[in-house]
Parts: sequence; structure tokens; C-alpha cells
Amino acid sequence: MPKGGTNDTRDDPEDEENTFKILVVIITIATDCHLGYMEKDSVRTDDSLNTFEEIYSMRRKRRRDLYHDNKPSRKSLHCSMALLRQYCMGTIRSSLNFSVIQALTSRQILFCRITADPNMNVDMPVFSIHGNHDDPAGLGNLCALDVLSIAGLVNYFGKSPSLEDVKISPILLRKGRTKLALYGLGSIRDERLHRMFLQGKVSMLQPKENRDSWFNLFVIHQNRAKHGEHNYIPEQFLNEFIDLVVWGHEHECLVDPVWNPTQNFFISQPGSSIATSLSHGEAVKKHVALLQVRNKEMKCTKIPLETVRQFYIEDVCLLDTDLDPADVHAEKKVEKYCAAKIEELISKAVDEHSGNPKQPKLPLVRLRVDYSGGFSTFNVNRFGQQFSNKVANPKDLILFNKKKEARTKSDR
Repeated sequence: MPKGGTNDTRDDPEDEENTFKILVVIITIATDCHLGYMEKDSVRTDDSLNTFEEIYSMRRKRRRDLYHDNKPSRKSLHCSMALLRQYCMGTIRSSLNFSVIQALTSRQILFCRITADPNMNVDMPVFSIHGNHDDPAGLGNLCALDVLSIAGLVNYFGKSPSLEDVKISPILLRKGRTKLALYGLGSIRDERLHRMFLQGKVSMLQPKENRDSWFNLFVIHQNRAKHGEHNYIPEQFLNEFIDLVVWGHEHECLVDPVWNPTQNFFISQPGSSIATSLSHGEAVKKHVALLQVRNKEMKCTKIPLETVRQFYIEDVCLLDTDLDPADVHAEKKVEKYCAAKIEELISKAVDEHSGNPKQPKLPLVRLRVDYSGGFSTFNVNRFGQQFSNKVANPKDLILFNKKKEARTKSDR
């Protein structure tokens, strides 16, 4: 059985005091919440905040890019702080025991030990690294998470004081007999971090005693998919002693832990909590997960999000239809065909609505139309007006694309 196996950790009331329960959405672990995204849009203004609240309210029933902008608006900052106070503070103090090992400055330790502060009554501790949207910058090298941290609302960790030699020191958490070493690395430009790994400039520190008794959880926010020779972080760069990697930045929801047989660890990719681009990866249903850790065993339970605005995308190739590009009425017929496709997706959204009153009624819809073969396009803005009361994005419903034709020397 692989280390950190997922086959155990049965619900045992008598062993509750030895079990970590972690909400995996990557801030403990929620990922890519993008608070403030499209907040100036009259229809989508509160999408990110509604889902952010749903994520934290789960804890009462039972996150990376926390902000979409480097300098979030007062509205985003105010609403997120209010929700964190509402759902993370309480009358019952967390039973976690907290300590930090080597390589953290006193200032860093101050900013990430809210859980242990006797003056703070933290019911649900929140741990967060920064992403590429809310990274530190400017005078003092601060970011929005620094504000939340000093206000006592999150434990901000993974901020490296040096971009030349990165030492990742864990936060050591204990609950009963279970010991969890939480590692984090805030977003660094992929090309730079890739080069640092190759040069041996990135190291992860371990507890000095009983190293094998710790469950090692690593939170990272970088490109996982290869976008260029150095514009990503290969999984084989990460240390083999890790038990679980929670990978942020990538928006497709692949939250179920996947075993890497080469590195001997699991990887969970929670994805974003809202769609910030109209692409196929964003159309995958959004989930969070409840991660239970007992000793060296873990169990991951996937939980669907009910307040996310629905998003449907479909590709069509006009050459594969009965439409004829030589028809004098081809443009009108193409427009009618696309309208019928949009109506089908809208009907699907109605049928698949979660029923949660906070889930928006108007879905996001994107139809990618391949008009190769002599077809002409139509006015997308005018076309979208007929759906202004049926979808959240009437102005960009249609995306026309054309296959590149092979060129010969005679064409050049």
C-alpha cells in the first residue's frame, strides 16, 4: 500500500481527537477563489463571494489566488473579512497544537501563528499561501493576505524572504496522536522557480525527530501543465517524503487524489471555485473535498459546490452540419443553428440547477464555432441580445475560430 494511503480513516467517534479534518478547496485547503472577479459586472458581481461563503459555511454543517486582483477593492476585502470572522471565529477554540521549525523569521512566525494566539478565539483555523494574482509587491513587499493575517483572520505562510535560495519550513500541527507537517510555497514566476529547482536552490526542511511519523502536506501554486520548456514545475522536482501535494493555480477541478508512482505521493488539484475564463477546463463541475488525516492515513471525500454559476461550453464544426456555405442565406441559417444550440445549453442549465437559492439562475454559455470551409461569420453582439435575459454573458456567447490551412511554398 502506498504511503499516506486512502483506504482507511474510517469515521470512529472514539478516535475523533486524533483526526485532522481539512477542507480542501486550497485556504485550508480552498484554491483559486478569485474574490472580486467580475465585481463590476451587474449580473456576476457577487459570484465569487457567494461561493466563498458556501465553502466556509460547510464547516458549520460539518482555499492561492484568494483575491483576483493584486490590490482587491474595498468591497472584496470588506466582504471576505466579514465572512472569515463569521465562520472562523467562535466560542470553541481549536484543539490544534502549533509549532514552527527552522528558517522562519520572528516576523513570519508572528504572521502565521494566529491559531496559537491566546487572545484569539479561533474555531476553524485558516491557512493560506498567496497565488499569482495576489502576490506580494511594492513597499514592504506586502499583499492582501498580509492584511488578513495581521487582522487575525488567516494564517499566512509560504512567503519566501529570498528569491535566490528558498527554504520551505513546515508548520507543525498536532491533534492527539496525529502529527501533520504543513509546507507551503507562495507563487513564484514559473521560469525562475524551475531554474532554482534545477540549481538545487529549493529545499524543504523536516522535523529533526521521528520524521517518518509526520504526515507531510505540501501546498503549491504554480503551472502544473507544461506551457513551455521552463514555464511549469514538473512533479518530479518535488521531494519524495511528501505524502500529499495540493496543487493550486490550475483551474480544472481534479480534486480526487492521484498517485504519482515515481515520486511516491498523491496529488490533489482542487481547481478554482468560479469560472474566470470560458474554456473547457472551467466547465468541469466545481468541488471541494474534506480531507481526513489520521496518523499516516488519509481519506478524501469530494463535495460538490452548489452556489457556483453554471457554465456550459460546446464545440461545433459547420462543415459537419447540413449547412451549405454556398447558400445565399447561409449566414442567417448559421445564426439560426447557433441560436438553437444555445437554447439547448440553457435548457440543460435549467434541468441541472442545484436548487440552492444562492446559485444564480443565469448560466454562462460559450459556443465555439469552427467556420472553416467558406462559411461567413455574423455579428456576435447583435446575436447575443436575444439572450440577454437568459444567460450571464450575452456579449461573448459565440467564439468563431477557423482551422489553419496548410501552406505550400507556392502560397508564400
